[in-house]
Amino acid sequence: MQWEVVIGIETHAQLTTQSKIFSGASTRFGAEPNTQASPVDLALPGVLPVLNRGAVERAIQLGLALGSTIAPKSIFARKNYFYPDLPKGYQISQFDIPVVQGGSLSFYVEKDGKPELKTVRLTRAHLEEDAGKSVHDAFDSMSGIDLNRAGTPLLEIVTEPDMRSPAEAIAYAKSLHALVMWLGICDGNMQEGSFRCDLNVSVRPVGQKEYGTRCELKNLNSFRFMEEAINAEIRRQIELIEDGGKVVQQTRLYDPDKKETRAMRGKEDSQDYRYFPDPDLPPLVISPEWVARVKAAMPELPSAMRQRLIDELGLPEYDASVLTQSKAMANYFQAVVAIVGKEQAKVTANWLMGDVSSTLNREGVDISESPVSAAQLALLLQRISDGTITNKMAKEAFGAMWEAKSSDANLADVIIEARGLKPTNTAELEAIVDEVLAANAKSVEEYRSGKEKAFNAIIGQAMKATKGKANPAQLTELLKKKLSS
Repeated sequence: MQWEVVIGIETHAQLTTQSKIFSGASTRFGAEPNTQASPVDLALPGVLPVLNRGAVERAIQLGLALGSTIAPKSIFARKNYFYPDLPKGYQISQFDIPVVQGGSLSFYVEKDGKPELKTVRLTRAHLEEDAGKSVHDAFDSMSGIDLNRAGTPLLEIVTEPDMRSPAEAIAYAKSLHALVMWLGICDGNMQEGSFRCDLNVSVRPVGQKEYGTRCELKNLNSFRFMEEAINAEIRRQIELIEDGGKVVQQTRLYDPDKKETRAMRGKEDSQDYRYFPDPDLPPLVISPEWVARVKAAMPELPSAMRQRLIDELGLPEYDASVLTQSKAMANYFQAVVAIVGKEQAKVTANWLMGDVSSTLNREGVDISESPVSAAQLALLLQRISDGTITNKMAKEAFGAMWEAKSSDANLADVIIEARGLKPTNTAELEAIVDEVLAANAKSVEEYRSGKEKAFNAIIGQAMKATKGKANPAQLTELLKKKLSS
């Protein structure tokens, strides 16, 4: 039987406010346990929550970036459940009237070796407080409770079940991760729990309209684990059904050592949480003027910059999309183009998507941490365009520049000189061409008799003789001149 995968994602993005969503306690990461928990976070008698305006404005920013509806009036609710690290016995969240409604996120995903544009619909994004943290490995015979995270502001972003493969799910998560960091509303630190994804995964026979029973994979904090967990859960569900079993709706955890998911608890439905409006918090009213002020203060959005790169620099849509996946990459690209000129925009894009990105991936660093600055790369590209070096030589020079980790603005010239990467001079080139033509008389004769393909063999031998140092355009011109004489 052929199976179709259905995936929806709930993402908890920790907002970059300095204080918590309903109290003045700090949100700084790494403090000693229970040193950043105020009476509000501890749910002491008589205390009342006060909403953090900055958290609301960050939610508005995301809604505007996703083309969502910003609710003019939204409600905070109490979500009732009982965990040791939830002092009140309920979480303040939003249910039937969230602050951000609808919207979509578009991104490219590889399909059959080609980039394909995919759009995922957003159901909602709502504000809520985080719970504390249970610590199980600090004591021999008991667990500890750290309430520093209790009350930390979260924006939970919920998609429709629009993804049909692990690749689409990871591409969506990466695109959303890049967007919240671009806007500055979340620092995106997955290791510290600032960006956590819950994956709802189900399978159904191809052609079936009804969704299968979903299982939720909880709190995955790396893209690699997300992909592994989805694949493991897909295998588990298909094998279970094909063996005559039935998928049970539940929350599951991923074990990266065993590469498998395991049951954590039965998955609750909304009625299990007994939502009701929080009597301590009035409705959140967002005026059009407030939305307008937030919009005016926002940075240029990736979609707007993408279109600008297409219109002003003539970049293909795919290139513009890749270069605007992160603000750091977009800024780096624009800094290089500002030096080399708009006519070199496509060459710059090719280098950033090619050699630069492959090196960044291999080294496991972000473009913001690149030891080759935008100005240094710009000089290297200028040396290609002015004929000082070939593209092949530039690749060798770039590798050396990366290893040098120097701040010298003229690093490209220093490397070119030190490694003897300058192309062969005209006199040397003519002598090499004469030797190549003499050694390849058969190919010369074939070319002169009308076989154009023979020229490729000749120029290949000439490039080999110059050890790749010849300027291809100069070498081609010289060869054709001598072959026609």
